[in-house]
Amino acid sequence: MKVGLFINTQYPEEENVPAQIPALVEQVRVARDAGFKSLWFPHHWLTQPMQMLQIMPAMAFLAAEAKGMVVGPNILILPLLNPMHVAEEAATLDVLTGGNYVLGAGLGYREPEFTAFGISLAERAGRFSESVTLMRKLWAGGRITHEGKFFTVRDAGISVKPARPGGVPIYVAGLVDSAVRRAARIGDAWLVANASSIQEITPQMLTYRAALKEYGRTPLEFPIARECYVGSSRASAYAECKAALEYKYAAYGQWGMTSPLEGTNFDDFARDRFIIGDKESVRDEILRYVELLGSDHFIMRSQWPGLEQEKVLGSIRRLGEIFATL
Repeated sequence: MKVGLFINTQYPEEENVPAQIPALVEQVRVARDAGFKSLWFPHHWLTQPMQMLQIMPAMAFLAAEAKGMVVGPNILILPLLNPMHVAEEAATLDVLTGGNYVLGAGLGYREPEFTAFGISLAERAGRFSESVTLMRKLWAGGRITHEGKFFTVRDAGISVKPARPGGVPIYVAGLVDSAVRRAARIGDAWLVANASSIQEITPQMLTYRAALKEYGRTPLEFPIARECYVGSSRASAYAECKAALEYKYAAYGQWGMTSPLEGTNFDDFARDRFIIGDKESVRDEILRYVELLGSDHFIMRSQWPGLEQEKVLGSIRRLGEIFATL
């Protein structure tokens, strides 16, 4: 059973972002010392008014503090990027992390991002699948030729191979059955998203396992991302993190999307989605996910815009203590 840190790189518009970088470094160090096995980063463009560090330089910068930990995006919006570029950067990060890079990737969903890149949302699934195929060809080494619908490589090879034999693992995110089946068909794992409820995930996990059997594939693990805050008591945990989480999910409305909180209250939305409480109740909830889903790698985000550093560090340390007993 593993725990990873889904680090927050998003800040309210009034925040002094350069002043927050030492806090990110401290969070990674505390998580590593607390026994966390992985470090994950979110990815978006055009998030104004929310400020957000871009993923590749942030990962490269903090990877130096995460020695021995798996590092990766959660998730890289792959259809908007050229797979040759992604393959080269992933190989480089795999070398820099000693073979500990995992590429978490997904389709994306925000119209402003696709419009800005001049790519149709209708093409995203095709671009995604072809990108995965092409990147794996490149990571295998040697000169390749690829004539696809979206990308072409003629008698050329990658500049540096990944350190990990076989190339960089690709964890595929997905929220609907077709995406879950895609994760089983071409991914090394299905990366379960933060905001999906356990009622939504449970039938999808059955779909995923059936598809794995159909395609004759075995995933590397069963990772799941959760919003998770561990307080000194259950009541104090909710009181401490509620405002920051509400800001995070209300930000979808500022991006031109429908906020997941629209038409509901925070407590109802958080139930069966977020893991919030004291050490005992959080441990029980983690074991519930293990029993229902078979999850074995919990990627926990314990900070959201506006949550104070000492509260974040306390939650990280308590999570480490919980997983030390599992």
